[in-house]
Amino acid sequence: MAIQPHAQSYYAASAHPAPQRPVLAGTVDCDVCVVGGGIAGCSAALHLAERGYRVVLLEENRIGWGASGRSGGQAIYGLAAPQSKVERLVGPDAARILWDVTVEALALIRELIAKHRVDCDWADGQMLTAIKQRHDADLRSELEELRDKYQYRSVRYMPRDEVRSVLATDRYISALYDSHSGHLHPLNYTLGLAAAAERAGAQIFEGTRAIDFINSANNATGGTARVRTSNGEARSKYVVLCGNVYLGDTVRALASKIMAVATYIVATEPLGAARARELITNNAAVSDMNWVLDYFRLSADHRLLFGGRVNYSGLSSFDAPSATRTRMLGVFPQLSDVRIDYAWGGDVDITLNRAPHFGRLAPNVYFLQGFSGHGIALTGIAGKLVAEAIAGTAERFDVFARIPHANFPGGAALRRPALVLAMLYYRIKDLL
Repeated sequence: MAIQPHAQSYYAASAHPAPQRPVLAGTVDCDVCVVGGGIAGCSAALHLAERGYRVVLLEENRIGWGASGRSGGQAIYGLAAPQSKVERLVGPDAARILWDVTVEALALIRELIAKHRVDCDWADGQMLTAIKQRHDADLRSELEELRDKYQYRSVRYMPRDEVRSVLATDRYISALYDSHSGHLHPLNYTLGLAAAAERAGAQIFEGTRAIDFINSANNATGGTARVRTSNGEARSKYVVLCGNVYLGDTVRALASKIMAVATYIVATEPLGAARARELITNNAAVSDMNWVLDYFRLSADHRLLFGGRVNYSGLSSFDAPSATRTRMLGVFPQLSDVRIDYAWGGDVDITLNRAPHFGRLAPNVYFLQGFSGHGIALTGIAGKLVAEAIAGTAERFDVFARIPHANFPGGAALRRPALVLAMLYYRIKDLL
């Protein structure tokens, strides 16, 4: 099987050199087999190897090939589902535990970067911006909840004048600024975690798709899970599935809980330090509150990275680079003379309720998926939680596993048309 290269993105063009790992050939024995070489898989491999487990990680293409190496790179507090919804799903006590994990996730990024000397251009600060008055009302309500109920003090309200002094656009009327959130180069972060996992003793195989697995283990007799690949198999006590939408038919029970949606990003030519800082004077990452949102930030070499437009149809017929550039100019019309150097897209996984989907298919088979656009921070802590669970401390993992998840309606034939109709409703709502 040919290994697909990374998407032709700014991230791939500016990635640090990384070795091409071997394809698995024959049989390898280990304690834990991790499937998927994104942030979740690499974090799980790292945390497990540091605990002394023999870890094998299988990646179909290259480390960071999927969403982890293509995303907007924004590390944000909370879940994609609002806390009020999380409370309805699991109750207030469990919701508080989940919230605390998301705050720890941001601290963990900084810890991993420092401990393993991961060069990934981390920058503090993220802004959630309001376009309409109803957005502003939601921001004020969220700020009150974060401060009063969750004692989260790193976030503050920014009125119109302050927002417009920070962002060179008149599109936004207010914002929440969080100094604990931030942004980074996601591919270099993922590559750094993989290298750290290898230094801790994990084995990584690229160009190695997990086709299926046979699990003979149970609580009474032990046994082995056999993860089969094109040229061999990994035999392990535990399996951790981190492939998200790219697992496909490998685990059909998981595929029904998530859906792949395409998102797109462009990177401008280098603007120079002065012009770039005029656009975003505090160097924060920015996202707006529309359902079909825009998100943007500056790169370390003074480009604007701008993402927008989510494609739920599964079709690639529209001109994504042109559409994304048009959205960028809607925010920053002063960039009409600027060249686009890179344009790319990729699939991310969403759940029906926008909460992450963690759990077990068997006592020794764990899975992590459904990050729904909040993956930069949550994937890293998810890898730590699954390592804790395998080591015997599963309390926090099990709180996530309690979140109820329904299948996408409509089955294989109708689920995507149904989602497209739903998204049309929300797009119309954005325009009102």
